[in-house]
Amino acid sequence: MSPRRLCLPALLVLLAGAAPAQTQSPPAAPDGAAARGQYVFQAAGCLGCHTNEKGGGAPLAGGRALATPFGTFYTPNITPDPTHGIGRWSEEAFVRAFRHGEGPDGTSLFPAFPYPSYTRMSDGDLRDLRAYLMTQPAVAAPNKPHDLSAPFGWRFLLPLWQALYLTPGPLADDASRPPVWNRGRYLSEALGHCQECHTPRGWMGGLDTARAYAGNPAGPEGDKVPNITPSKKGIGGWSESDIVLFLEMGMMPDGDFAGGAMAEVIRNSTARLTADDRRAIAVYLKSLPPLD
Repeated sequence: MSPRRLCLPALLVLLAGAAPAQTQSPPAAPDGAAARGQYVFQAAGCLGCHTNEKGGGAPLAGGRALATPFGTFYTPNITPDPTHGIGRWSEEAFVRAFRHGEGPDGTSLFPAFPYPSYTRMSDGDLRDLRAYLMTQPAVAAPNKPHDLSAPFGWRFLLPLWQALYLTPGPLADDASRPPVWNRGRYLSEALGHCQECHTPRGWMGGLDTARAYAGNPAGPEGDKVPNITPSKKGIGGWSESDIVLFLEMGMMPDGDFAGGAMAEVIRNSTARLTADDRRAIAVYLKSLPPLD
């Protein structure tokens, strides 16, 4: 078993009240909101999806093509450019996009942007993320329209999809679990949005939560995404230390190394987490029910 894609970047999915708990905050940073937001940015894997690296695009200027069974999505510009990016988005509009899947004009967003997971982020993390993005260079790169098959490109149907598959609101801690487990769940289910790739989907693109983390035979860009539950078909033979090392360096227990999209995720995201946060993810994954 060679799981190479433990958590994919933000937009590689098929469709594109409570106070935040202490364990849901990124490590404290002396430079304020933008510095904290940089850590959130890295944990959420924003760089890889919103940069057309192969096409020579500027960082966060969008344009990365994401082929899916529903058509091709093109990731948007999230630089502070006022015309093509998010420069005119208020803090309220920014939070609403993540929490409710709505653009500044009230239109529903395609869940290729994995807001069903990002909705679980704390208000503080969302505000800090926006603060960091607003410090980045503005790039006047226009967004490219998606090329989607009917009826999946019909935006007016999205509120129905959201009613079925979106439960807005931050993720609350489980008081019966230790802080390290709650932190790991937050990193996996909200920031890292691992279920978006590692959980199979129904025909409408909604997650089959009864099979959470059990792998997806029809993953993004046609790739099979592996089972990461602690079963024999998943990572049952991996120790917590094995998972931590993989998230830091990409090395698996058999000595092989991650490649492809997972190598990108490790480089841009999990390798940049603190050692404590990588361990928290390992603790959480090892606690999942084993599914074959």
